[in-house]
Amino acid sequence: MRYAIIGDIHANYDAFEAVIEDMKKENIDKCVCVGDLVGYGAEPSKCVEITQRICPICVAGNHDFATIEKTNIEFFNAYARQATLWTRQNISEEHRKYLEGLKLVEDVDGAFTLVHGTLYAPALFDYIQTTFDAYLSLQVLEKPICFVGHSHVPIAFFLDEAVTYSTDPVIHLRDGVKTIVNVGSVGQPRDDDPRAAYAIYDSEKKLVVIKRVEYDIEKAISKIINAGLPEILGERLRYGR
Repeated sequence: MRYAIIGDIHANYDAFEAVIEDMKKENIDKCVCVGDLVGYGAEPSKCVEITQRICPICVAGNHDFATIEKTNIEFFNAYARQATLWTRQNISEEHRKYLEGLKLVEDVDGAFTLVHGTLYAPALFDYIQTTFDAYLSLQVLEKPICFVGHSHVPIAFFLDEAVTYSTDPVIHLRDGVKTIVNVGSVGQPRDDDPRAAYAIYDSEKKLVVIKRVEYDIEKAISKIINAGLPEILGERLRYGR
C-alpha cells in the first residue's frame, strides 16, 4: 500500500490543492490526515470539505477542536486566537459537525497509528520536538510506526537501544525499531522551507518520503488579507516560519 499522510492544512486551500495534484502523480492508495484542517488560513470550509472527501481517516488537531470550542484558546497566541474566532464565524454547520466527530487517535489498517500531538497524552496537544518527548510516545506506541503533526517540522524519531532522530526526507524503516514521523505541514511549514509538505508511506518497501510541493503563496496571502485576518499569518508563509 502507498499511503499519503497529510496534516496541518490550516485552511490554506492553495497549498492543499497543490499537494492533491502532486498526490495524483504518486499512485496513492489511501490518504489519511493528522489534523489541523483549519486555523490561520482563509478557506476553512473548503479544506474541511476536501479532507472529508479524500481522507477516510483523520484525527483532530488542536485548531480543529478550538474551532468547535473543545479546546481552550486562552493559551493560544494573539494571532492564533484571532484566527480561531474568525474561523468559528466562517465555517459551515456541516463542517463543524465533521470536526466534532474526529477522534484524537486512529489506527490505520492495523499498520500504523495517527495522532496530532503525542500518544501519551493526545488531548493535551503537546509537541514532540525532542528525543525525550518522542520517548514518552514511543513507549506507548503499539504499532511499528506513528505519524504526527502539530510542530509543522518534518522529523523522524526511532526507538532502538536509545531514541535517535533524523531530518532526512527519506526514511528507511527497520524491523523491531518503533518510529514516529512528523509529516510537516501542508498549509503552514515552519522549517524555513515555504513549500507545502506531506509524507508518502510505502508499506511494502518500508519507506517514508517527505515530499515538498511548490504552490502559489502570494495567492494564499492575498486571501488571508482580504478575509481580514492578521497580515502576519500570510507574511510568514513566504518564509516557512
